Amino acid sequence: MFFVLANRTYRHLFLAQITSLVGTGLATVALGLLAYRVAGADAGVVLGTALAIKMVAYVFVAPIASAFSEVLPRRKVLVTLDLVRASMALCLPFVTEIWQIYTVIFLLQSASAAFTPVFQATIPDTLPAEKDYTNALSLSRLAYDLESLTSPMLAGMLLLVVSHEWLFVGTSIGFVASAMLVVSVMIPVPQLPARRGIWDRTTRGIRIYLSTPRLRGLFAICIATAAAGSMVIVNTVVLVQQDYGLGETETAWAFAAFGGGSMLAAFLLPKVLERISDRTTVLAGVAIMIFGLFGVAAAPGYAGLLAVFSVLGFGFSASQTPAGRVLRRSAHAPDRPALFAAHFALSHFCWLFAYPLAGYAGAGIGMATTAIVLSVPAIAGLILAFALWPGKDAVEVEHSHDGLPSGHPHWEEGHDKQGSRHVHELVIDDMHPVWPETNVR
Repeated sequence: MFFVLANRTYRHLFLAQITSLVGTGLATVALGLLAYRVAGADAGVVLGTALAIKMVAYVFVAPIASAFSEVLPRRKVLVTLDLVRASMALCLPFVTEIWQIYTVIFLLQSASAAFTPVFQATIPDTLPAEKDYTNALSLSRLAYDLESLTSPMLAGMLLLVVSHEWLFVGTSIGFVASAMLVVSVMIPVPQLPARRGIWDRTTRGIRIYLSTPRLRGLFAICIATAAAGSMVIVNTVVLVQQDYGLGETETAWAFAAFGGGSMLAAFLLPKVLERISDRTTVLAGVAIMIFGLFGVAAAPGYAGLLAVFSVLGFGFSASQTPAGRVLRRSAHAPDRPALFAAHFALSHFCWLFAYPLAGYAGAGIGMATTAIVLSVPAIAGLILAFALWPGKDAVEVEHSHDGLPSGHPHWEEGHDKQGSRHVHELVIDDMHPVWPETNVR
């Protein structure tokens, strides 16, 4: 997995991702303390609203930002957005009103919503070989899991010697370090897309996404993953401390069990994906998560919960990590930023509904019943993905071009030409605005 770090450009981009993630993790801890300082007993409401604002920014800002950024130099875009995030983080220690928290969080997360899809679309251009890109995806998943484990510990150590306001300074330093690492390398310049209107550029990624059968199936996977994952993210604290009567240390171990299962999957997936298709892997990952939800509903005791959470983490990583491979082969290079932005927005749209469902259900009907309730959209997503994502998901697809002149250069692409039909690797683009029926079950 780690041999891809020999590529200097990718190595610096990966380190930029790590420093950015550590900064974000520090901000997450500090934001809770800031909310308590400003809002007191209403801190939970403030945090919940801030999380909703984050999701709204991710859903609506990412496609718009992608439309504007696709014609700009990627390195300048990434550095500028990192510096915007660093500036916003430095504003947080000085806020005194709740509305100020919401405003700064929206601006910070809007910059993140613009940054992430552009960054993700840069990696397949940096590592064009399928095997290298697969390993990069697993490393990225590993970085997210390690951040979730180490950032709270780092924040706790810092809080022993400084106040929580200084954690935001650490966040800002992380974003500045990310910008410096991006500046230090030459990012591959993608082929410029054709000139289009702003509405066309804004909606292009969504249109490609929803017109591609495998991506419609991937969206169903996002529904299932958000439903199952929200059980862990939203309800772990209540589950461990209220239902089991344990403390913060045991809560941390529960999150660690989830992260450990996810990291195990990240280590195994590069080899697994050499033998098993992306479709089979993500469907199996969701099935494992559903099994984990039923495990939570069985109220297995704390030791059993740790085992169940490791299963949930394994399934979460298995269902998430191959998404980049699927997106990569579903668009031409110039359209990848728009497609990654579309996936970013649509997947977070699922979390926007999953978070409150998990929270309100957990507070109103208990954890065991909540796990069963969340298994319903997870099962529905699995069934939809199975139906929407073709089992024989061919890369080369036979299709027709009725009305296309026989002398058109496009006929020279592909092979097995017969009349108005031919076969070649197919993605949704100007020549193929609709997926042919021949590859849809």
